[in-house]
Amino acid sequence: MSASEPSPWRRLSRRTAYENPWIEVLHDEVIRPDGQPGIYGVVHFRSRAIGVVPIDAADRVLLVGQFRYTLDHYSWEIPEGGGGFDESPEEAARRELVEETGYNGGTWRELCRAALSNSVTDEVAILFVATGLEAGPASPEGTEQLQLRWVPFAEAMAMIARGEITDAMTILALQAVALERATQR
Repeated sequence: MSASEPSPWRRLSRRTAYENPWIEVLHDEVIRPDGQPGIYGVVHFRSRAIGVVPIDAADRVLLVGQFRYTLDHYSWEIPEGGGGFDESPEEAARRELVEETGYNGGTWRELCRAALSNSVTDEVAILFVATGLEAGPASPEGTEQLQLRWVPFAEAMAMIARGEITDAMTILALQAVALERATQR
């Protein structure tokens, strides 16, 4: 089946089961691909997931550490957050980087896009890499109690291998940088 094929699903109805400023949980009554009736729950995000891999001249990656309420544990990740549909993905990434780390400016490039959990959510991540950044004051949100840590790129990859980095966007972004480097050799 190609990407241009029509959907084998048929939606009969849709209602909002829950909503807040960040997400909407939808309950769909459907006809499944096998022709049987069914249900499907979709978590709709009201913004895009945005992340950036800041890399300095010494080939270090800037990681942000914070306690993640949903997982009930501490997490090391690239700077990331939500980007409204009313701003460009790069503008959102620049804003998030300044907000969380204080770093700004530099050279930016889109790295990749990814569906984060496409069986239950429509959330799409847009990831960037940034170099040549300048330090400045951070202004994290009230929900963020952040630590910053510059880590050699190879060590960040080792942290993934050891299970010390588990955030999907961080793993995707760092792996994308590593793949680019491997194909450029």
